[in-house]
Amino acid sequence: MEENEPKKNNKKLVIGGLAAIVLIVFAINSYISGRAYETTDNAQLDSDLLPVKAGVTGYIADIRFKDNQEVKAGDTLIAFNTTELNAEVSQIRAELENAKLNVGVSGNIADASIQSANAAVFESASNEQGIQSAKATYDKSVQDFNRAKQLLDIKAITQNGYEQAQTQMDVAKASYLKAKAMQLSSSSVSSGLKTRAVAERKQVSVARNVILRKQAELTAALERLRHACIIAPFDGIVTKRNVQTGQFVTAGQSLCALINHKNLWVTANFKETQMGKIKTGQKVQIIVDAYEEKVLNGTIDSYGGATGSRFALLPPDNATGNFIKIAQRFPVKIKLDPQTEGNQLYPGLSVLVKVKVN
Repeated sequence: MEENEPKKNNKKLVIGGLAAIVLIVFAINSYISGRAYETTDNAQLDSDLLPVKAGVTGYIADIRFKDNQEVKAGDTLIAFNTTELNAEVSQIRAELENAKLNVGVSGNIADASIQSANAAVFESASNEQGIQSAKATYDKSVQDFNRAKQLLDIKAITQNGYEQAQTQMDVAKASYLKAKAMQLSSSSVSSGLKTRAVAERKQVSVARNVILRKQAELTAALERLRHACIIAPFDGIVTKRNVQTGQFVTAGQSLCALINHKNLWVTANFKETQMGKIKTGQKVQIIVDAYEEKVLNGTIDSYGGATGSRFALLPPDNATGNFIKIAQRFPVKIKLDPQTEGNQLYPGLSVLVKVKVN
């Protein structure tokens, strides 16, 4: 009995020693493994989520999808009644054509005014020559009258001849004054026609500006008509439909949401104390909570640019007197490697990420 007791004690010591060695090896392995990875479960799958809103105001004519239906890029989701929009486009096109015609009419009127102004200039020049001719005639008649007066004084001409010379002088003076008045009138008319021609030429520019305005209105109307059909910009799942056929909606009103479930990435929020070891390009293992057996692979793509608290609706103000230091979370985008077919993944699913840092 005394010989068996030492053997049992030795066996217990051996077992205890082996257990201690196993624990030490496990602890060392865990420590080394812990230094090789940075992990966080504050992470989820993300993707593009497009809120679909109305681009026009009007009645919904047709809804061509069901809730949670998969659609392809280019599929028509919702069609609006386009009767009023088509009428608006036709009206603006007619106004644009009228504006183009007005440019031609205004140009013809301006050309006619310019021609009239030029004719008035020529007439004014002709009247100027008439003034010179009338003045020469008047000057000669004055000389003839003065000569007749001298002859009358020496009784070398009759009284009748003297009176004829005076009459001719009066007639020549009246013709001279009339020519001056006509020249002044034609000059005034010429100036008025020039001013009118300039105004009508400017009216052509106004008509051309109307064309530009109508072209802009037509472009805007065609753009509104284009938005009367809502087209899926990418493959995805359309959901959250909150309108019905025949419903009147206003521009900017929410209609549904389109989720790009084919282009996913992971947003992981690491503690700021972990960021010193995490670099872009590092490999990542991703375990999806919904499918614990599914392990995805990825790569660190980029940093969020600021801690999550900076994006909060009410960011904390650390200048207050009751400040308590809390480890901040920093968002990191992880790009998924191409995956083989398997369980369907959706944005919002929680994941566990392990970043290989050593």
